[in-house]
Amino acid sequence: MSRTRWRLGLGATALLVAAGLIPAPAHAEDVTDYAITVDPSARGAKIDDTMYGVFFEDINRAADGGLYAELVQNRSFEYSTDDNGSHTPLTSWTVTGTAQVVNDDGRLNARNRNYLSLGAGSSVTNAGYNTGIHVDAGKKYDFSVWARADAGTALTVSLGDADGMLATARQVAVTKSGWAKYRATFTAGRTSSAGRLTVASAAAAALDMVSLFPRDTYRGEPNGLRKDLAEKVAALHPGFVRFPGGCLVNTGSMEDYSEASGWQRKRSYQWKDTIGPVEQRATNANFWGYNQSYGLGYYEYFRLSEDIGAMPLPVVPALVTGCGQNRAVADEALLKRHVQDTLDLIEFANGPASSTWGRKRAQMGHPEPFHLTHIEVGNEENLPNEFFARFKEFRAAIAAEYPDIQVISNSGPDDSGTTFDTAWQLNRDAKVDMVDEHYYNSPQWFLQNNDRYDSYDRGGPKVFLGEYASQGNTFKNALTEAAFMTGLERNADVVKLASYAPLFANEDYVQWRPDLIWFNNHASWNSANYEVQKLFMNNVGDRVVPSAATGTPSLLAPITGAVGLSTWATTAAYDDVSVTDADGRALLTDDFSSGAAQWTHTGGGSWSVQDGQYVQTDVNAENTMVSAGDPSWHDYDLKVKATKRAGKEGFLVAFGVKDTGTYYWWNIGGWNNTQTAVEQAVDGGKSTLISKAGSVETGRAYDIDVKVRGRQVSLFLDGQEWGSFTDDKPAEPFRQVVTKDGKTGDLIVKVVNAQNAAARTAVDLGGAKVAPRARVTTLAAAQDAVNSETSTAVTPVTSTFDGVAGKFSYTFPANSVTFLRIRQR
Repeated sequence: MSRTRWRLGLGATALLVAAGLIPAPAHAEDVTDYAITVDPSARGAKIDDTMYGVFFEDINRAADGGLYAELVQNRSFEYSTDDNGSHTPLTSWTVTGTAQVVNDDGRLNARNRNYLSLGAGSSVTNAGYNTGIHVDAGKKYDFSVWARADAGTALTVSLGDADGMLATARQVAVTKSGWAKYRATFTAGRTSSAGRLTVASAAAAALDMVSLFPRDTYRGEPNGLRKDLAEKVAALHPGFVRFPGGCLVNTGSMEDYSEASGWQRKRSYQWKDTIGPVEQRATNANFWGYNQSYGLGYYEYFRLSEDIGAMPLPVVPALVTGCGQNRAVADEALLKRHVQDTLDLIEFANGPASSTWGRKRAQMGHPEPFHLTHIEVGNEENLPNEFFARFKEFRAAIAAEYPDIQVISNSGPDDSGTTFDTAWQLNRDAKVDMVDEHYYNSPQWFLQNNDRYDSYDRGGPKVFLGEYASQGNTFKNALTEAAFMTGLERNADVVKLASYAPLFANEDYVQWRPDLIWFNNHASWNSANYEVQKLFMNNVGDRVVPSAATGTPSLLAPITGAVGLSTWATTAAYDDVSVTDADGRALLTDDFSSGAAQWTHTGGGSWSVQDGQYVQTDVNAENTMVSAGDPSWHDYDLKVKATKRAGKEGFLVAFGVKDTGTYYWWNIGGWNNTQTAVEQAVDGGKSTLISKAGSVETGRAYDIDVKVRGRQVSLFLDGQEWGSFTDDKPAEPFRQVVTKDGKTGDLIVKVVNAQNAAARTAVDLGGAKVAPRARVTTLAAAQDAVNSETSTAVTPVTSTFDGVAGKFSYTFPANSVTFLRIRQR
């Protein structure tokens, strides 16, 4: 069955323009002419139903305090400095009277190490997440706690805020000296986002797993998901859900959570920790600097995937750490255990209820299998040879026992470079089924690389674009991602899966930007990027219809800009700067004998002239740019002497400097003094143009020479050519792809116009017999538009267009994504 969907209303494009919902060009000269030619008789690539999906990682409090509906923070008193230097077992709790967190043999169970000993007449109050616990008037909330009291006691449980009680307090009688679970239900009398939950005890008692859940979870499931967040994921109609990470998978210890391992808290995400009754699930330090309770675990991920009709795609550790850790675990017994764990995971997902792990799934409430078909081993490993040696052991074991499971590899953390090339060669040589690529690049990169997969080997491994984003949540970012996605669809025979990343961000706990869906404790909102993803996911089509389009004229001009000096976590000294034009005439000379008046400090750090050198002295400062010269300079030579004095990295020499966010720089000894690269920044987003391994020596003066000619740049280090590049890929703002919906026969013409001029376009459908009326969905806004909790600047507008024929004209608004659904007769 086709997954293609549309939901369109009626309206008139002219009226929408008049109302300002679709921007109209202000002047005739603000229109650029294009042509699109479609060949409906040709057969393009088949698009799988699973083409687009989502990637969930517990980053930005995406799980606890996010998708997982639990309202109590640190419900089991397990927070630790292992999670975050500021955490204690009582983080988010306030004690009145006497209470202490205890770790002894009286605990609830071995994997739930801590519990609270609450004194007689004392109470504890939980602050929840963000501004507090959110409740809605008239809604029900289920309280539970594991408790014991040697002499029995009465617990008084209340829910209130600074303005008073939010619900009638509940009395809970603790009748047993051993641990037991007790429950109560609140009905909120009014709405508040600043609630506090208080548990008071008449006599001494032990408490653990203090919980408050909204009754109204997604699909009403206990231990369930926050409804509005899950509904936003479901509305995308994703083809797959990749989980649980990310850096959670391939960082930390690979040991288990047991006495034998010393109860390791900084572990990689291991699926067996996350199933079974929630009070028996292990706790863990999250790589992103907080605690993860595993209340949201593998069972819940599988259930979510099933509920929204998506393919589950779990990622398991390969025993090579990444995300800056970069260690290969050399423990054969541990490797074999993880391989077996992966086989057990497949049995948990697919095995009959009579099997060992299928029985555990059935005991959790799901006797039927989850129909797992894909599994990924590893994530962004920066040691490709070590990773691949271990990957082959996983793949061989899975193939031997489950030959129908597709095993996915990866190509490291970047879109190019030595690690990427080595990993891809290993994957090709071993005939791997699919390779996961990740990259976060500037909007310009996405406009320049629409053709990235045009030249990929059609007979080699398929591509899973598991993580990508254009470094921002403005509509400009979403536009450039949309332009890139037309290239993904055009190459659907190579790119089989793709997911924007990350999925969620709690606005008060952000470790990574940009993100697809933003939220706090009471509201959630779609980013501009989300609206693009939703438009593509709901209008995929089943097959590409080959098409071609003209490009935008006069995109490329010579590289122009001033020059700059910078450092990153380093102190460095610069001297003898000279800039000469192509004929050898001096544009700038500075030996700093008379100060540094020619330079403008636009970055961080602390610059001063010392002993005739220009020195940046703050060893911790990043991006300390100073610049000099004319932004209109082109075709010049930049020479400078640079000396690293101290710190983690080398030095940076900039050219083509337009402003603080748009420039090129030669990053010599970057990435903790392991690589040298040229990076291009456009509006603050950076991408790498050329990279090599390399480092710099502290105290040694280096002669740096950058030659800019047109759009070609040659770079010389100590008189030897280090490398060169030609930045001649146009950042084409007009992109399109056409697909066919197999169920309806519709042609779906998808056009991205990522520029401030409207695109007046002649469309030739190649003889296709079509109905005269098209159904139109348009996203159009200013490039800097951003959606927020209170403002939705980027939202789809639906309309109709009555001028469709075999050949017709359509003007695509400035800064827009437009989908025309054209019915074939």
